[in-house]
Amino acid sequence: MAPRSISRKDFIKNSSILFAAGSGLLATGQTVAAGEKLPAAGKLLRLKNVLLETGFEYEEGEVSATKTELFTIEINDGKISALLPNNTTGAGTDAKGLLLLPAFKEMHIHLDKTYYGEKWKATNRKGGGVKGMIALEQQIIPELLKTSTYKAEKLIELLQSKGSNFARSHVNIEPTSKLDSLQHLQKALDNKKDSFDAELVAFPQHGIYYTDAAGLMKEAAQMGVDFIGGLDPATIDGSIEKSMDFVVQLALDHQKGIDIHLHEGGESGLKTILYLIDKVNENPLLKGKTFISHSFALAKLEKPKLEEVAEKLAGAQIGIISTIPFGGTIMPIPTLYKYGVDVRAGNDCIIDHWSTFGSGSVLQKANLAAQLYGYNTEFGLSRILKLATHNVLPLDDKGNRQWPKVGDPADLVLVDASCSAEAVSRISPVRSLIHKGSIVF
Repeated sequence: MAPRSISRKDFIKNSSILFAAGSGLLATGQTVAAGEKLPAAGKLLRLKNVLLETGFEYEEGEVSATKTELFTIEINDGKISALLPNNTTGAGTDAKGLLLLPAFKEMHIHLDKTYYGEKWKATNRKGGGVKGMIALEQQIIPELLKTSTYKAEKLIELLQSKGSNFARSHVNIEPTSKLDSLQHLQKALDNKKDSFDAELVAFPQHGIYYTDAAGLMKEAAQMGVDFIGGLDPATIDGSIEKSMDFVVQLALDHQKGIDIHLHEGGESGLKTILYLIDKVNENPLLKGKTFISHSFALAKLEKPKLEEVAEKLAGAQIGIISTIPFGGTIMPIPTLYKYGVDVRAGNDCIIDHWSTFGSGSVLQKANLAAQLYGYNTEFGLSRILKLATHNVLPLDDKGNRQWPKVGDPADLVLVDASCSAEAVSRISPVRSLIHKGSIVF
């Protein structure tokens, strides 16, 4: 189950396997002996035979194909320092014609609780809804915490192997684990700090008041988290106003963002969305820093009401984070895009007690969105890649190359595909990940 280890130490140790004599993911112009240091941030890394998108081809006014060319790219101090013709002389690492894309961003995950890295275990949910799962967590979290740092590192390595160098992770803050889940995850992230970045959400998984986590949330807000979370305020905490007022005030007091879990549908779900919109408009400092994860209530709204709410979300600069669910809860993502709502995607649970599924690939989420919403043309497939890259695309809508440019961060992924559209359609395999100018996978 566990992926190939990609710690810096092991990566250097195995560099001869990965890079020497043309074997492995990338081939260098020179043999790299075992133990020899690989290019790192602050040192020059030259990639040759890199495939970049350069424009669209058209037939009868419609995009029919994507133009590409091979380039040589130089990276220095964690940024792209030069885009050169591919016939540039000098040694370099051979990218073998792989397609270069922006590194992916996993925007909703729980790195602190997973079975990943252990023996396979399928989910065994016995009903009871979210409150039933809270009761289950209260039983199993003490055991999960024993190896949570190790498993978080394994999960990070899985994300890297799927092309992500960044994640926003929710982390349990509740009376069972107290602050241990946060501290264990922070240790894992510190161990991976040279190859992976993250934002943390203090998440009251067992409710703010349902299990009296308010004091712990106040402590967590002072421990390096980036966002204050919340959970189904009506059904779990029993009051939309009391729960959301606490979240908003805590975020304001500590200059944090907000990212709440909202599974509630129907009237209570909609009321929570509208209440949060009002609170953000009253506190403009929260604009652009507030997100609603899941937000399933939007999936059942009639079109006129949906468009009204989408316009209000965009006006308050509140983003929606989605796992792109299918079945009975298909989110109205095209409508959210239409009104300019910031939509981001994540895997949420990966092989844990909440879900057996979750591949670690946000490229797969873009593929699922393409299927659900009909982004099935060359143009549509190339556009929906933005779910994986958070709106960074190689070509703009008119086919002008807008990425990469000199000075852009060297957060890059090399994919075995001919263009973005193929990468999304086929969920093309990731062959290498570059984080801040260093090859980390």
